[in-house]
Amino acid sequence: MKKFNITVNGQAYEVEVEELGGSAAPVAAAPKAAPVAAAPAPKAAPVAAPAPKAAAAPVPAGAATVSAPMPGKIMSVAVKPGDAVKRGQILLILEAMKMQNEIMAPSDAKVVDVRVSAGQSVNTGDPMVVLG
Repeated sequence: MKKFNITVNGQAYEVEVEELGGSAAPVAAAPKAAPVAAAPAPKAAPVAAPAPKAAAAPVPAGAATVSAPMPGKIMSVAVKPGDAVKRGQILLILEAMKMQNEIMAPSDAKVVDVRVSAGQSVNTGDPMVVLG
């Protein structure tokens, strides 16, 4: 019986190996592979920087901005500039994590600007609707 210390994935094990008998079959040494010169790796093409987002128009004094509460995709927009909205009225539907979230007007107001469209992706804090 022979004892060996073996390390597997950083864990040390002590194992005992018993020879069962019989003659060992002769094993021919495996031929060594000839060294191969590695071809130089091609240089990566430079990646173009993403185009900066156009600056959003400033919010008029006294207006409120309804911003995205979470990242997601705009499924539908229910209002347009000039519409009068009541508190709790649905402005748009934002899909996030496979759930459709109704984004509602925080107060009675008039829609000054709609800064998103259906199918557009938004990040947390992105302005979606300006109310005045």
